[in-house]
Amino acid sequence: QVQLAEFGGGLVQPGGSMRLVCVTSGFEFERYIMAWYRQSSGKDREEVAVISTGGRATDYATFAKGRFTISRDNSKSLVYLEMNDLKPDDTAKYYCNSRGNPFRLWGQGIQVSVSA
Repeated sequence: QVQLAEFGGGLVQPGGSMRLVCVTSGFEFERYIMAWYRQSSGKDREEVAVISTGGRATDYATFAKGRFTISRDNSKSLVYLEMNDLKPDDTAKYYCNSRGNPFRLWGQGIQVSVSA
C-alpha cells in the first residue's frame, strides 16, 4: 500500500527558511522520479520541483529556482524540499508524489504559511 506523508510545514516570516520532508512507503522508491507540488487557495495544484531516481538531476518551477532545493535519500525513501527566502506567495499546501501521480493518490499535504 503506497503511503506519502509530508512533514515540516508551519508559519514563517517573509525571507525565512523551511525544510519539508516526505516519508514514503509501499513502492520501490528508488525507481521513481519524485516531485514536490503545491496548491494555494483557489488555484490548481502546481509542480514545484522534480528529482531523478538517482538524485543527480533536478528541475524547478521558475518561481522556485534559486530559492528551493529538492533532494532525496533512497536508503530511507525520503524526499526533501529546502525552501529559502520564502515569500507570501509561497503560502500553500505542499505535497510530494511520484511525478505524474502514477499511484493515483495524494498524501494529506503540509501547510506552509508565509506571513509577517
